[in-house]
Amino acid sequence: MRTAFWLAGAAALALANPAFAGDTIKIGFVSTFSGPTAVIGNDMRNSFELALDHMGRKMGGKPVEVIYEDDGQKPDVGKQKTEKLVQSDKVDFIAGYIWSNVLLASLKTAVDSQTFLISANAGPSQLAGELCSPYVFSTSWQNDQTPAAMGLYMNANGVKSVFLIGPNYAAGKDMLSGVKSTFKGEVKGEEYTVWPSQLDFSAELAKARASGAESIFVFYPGAAGAQFLNQYVQAGMKPTMPLYTAFTVDETTLPLQKENAFGVPGAQEWVNDLPNEQNKKFVADYRTKYPGARPSYYGAQAYDAAQLINSAVVAVGGDTSKKDAMKAEMEKANFKSLRGSFKYGNNHIPIQNFYLQDVVKGAGGELALKTVATIVTNDQDRFHEKCPMK
Repeated sequence: MRTAFWLAGAAALALANPAFAGDTIKIGFVSTFSGPTAVIGNDMRNSFELALDHMGRKMGGKPVEVIYEDDGQKPDVGKQKTEKLVQSDKVDFIAGYIWSNVLLASLKTAVDSQTFLISANAGPSQLAGELCSPYVFSTSWQNDQTPAAMGLYMNANGVKSVFLIGPNYAAGKDMLSGVKSTFKGEVKGEEYTVWPSQLDFSAELAKARASGAESIFVFYPGAAGAQFLNQYVQAGMKPTMPLYTAFTVDETTLPLQKENAFGVPGAQEWVNDLPNEQNKKFVADYRTKYPGARPSYYGAQAYDAAQLINSAVVAVGGDTSKKDAMKAEMEKANFKSLRGSFKYGNNHIPIQNFYLQDVVKGAGGELALKTVATIVTNDQDRFHEKCPMK
C-alpha cells in the first residue's frame, strides 16, 4: 500500500496537467507558533523571512507571498492547515514542519495534490523509506542520523553502557533507534514518556540511576529539553552519569538551561560557527534583524528551505507549472547551504556531515554552541534503500 502511495504520486508528476503559474510565488509554511514550543516555530519563521530579505523578496522575478499556519503541535491541526494551503490558498510549495507526527499526518495531502513539500525539520523514517515521494524534499536529516552520529561518538569516548529516554511519538522512537543502530555498548533500558504534555522526568531519572548504566542518552526538543536537563542536574546525576543528547541543547533552550548545559555534548549537521561565508552572513544578519536572539539549527534549516525553493523557481523562470524541471533542479541541491555543500540521496534526504557540539562562554559572557569535531562525513540515512525512487 505504501509503495502504491508513492507510485500514484510518481504517475501524477508525469501525467498531470500543468498548474497555472500565477503572478506571485505562493508558499505555505506550517510550524508551531503558539504554546511552549513556539520559540522553535518563531525561529524558523524568522530565518525564512531573512532568506527572503536576502533574495530581495522575489523568486524567479516574481514577488513571494508566504502564508504562515500554526499547527499547535497537533497532527490533526497540521493536516487541516496543510489542506487549507493546498485546496484554498493553492500554494506552489509548502515548507516547515517541526514534528514528525504532524508531517506524517499532512504528507498525503501534499503528495496527492502534486504540491512540493520541503521539510525544514521533521525527518520520520517512513519519509526516507517507503513513503518517499518525488514531491517531498528535506533540508534537515532523517531522524535516526543525528543520534546515530552520537552513538559513534559514545563508542569513541569509551562508553560501555547507556540508558535511553525519549518521548513516545514517531521522532522519539526513531531517535532511540538511531542510537541503538551504532552504539556498541549495552543498552541497560529505555523509557518513552507522554508527548508533549509530560515535563516531569523524575521517575525516568530514577529508573536510569537504578539501571546501573554508566550514561544516559536523551532526545527532548524545546521546552521538554530544558526541563529534562535541569531536573537531571537537580537530581545530582551529572557528576556520575554523563548525559549524551540529540536536539536537547540548542539556541532555543540554552537561555533556560544556562550553565547546566556545560559538558553535555550533542550532535548536529549545523552549528552557528561553521566557517563558510554564507553561514557567517546568516548568523550576523539574523542577530542584527532580531536583536538579542541567536539562530538555531531549526532556523538554519528553514533558511535552506527557502534557498532550495528559490533554486527551483529560478530554474524555470518563475513558471511553477514546470514541475519536472523544478524537481530535477532541487535534486541537484544547487544552492549555498548554510551547512556547506551537500547532495541528495535517492529519497531526497541530504547526505551530509554531522558535528559534535558543546556549550562554551563567549567573549561577552554569553553562552553559545561551538563546533568541537566532525563525527561523520557524507552520512546517508539507513532507510534510503527502502525508497522506491532510484
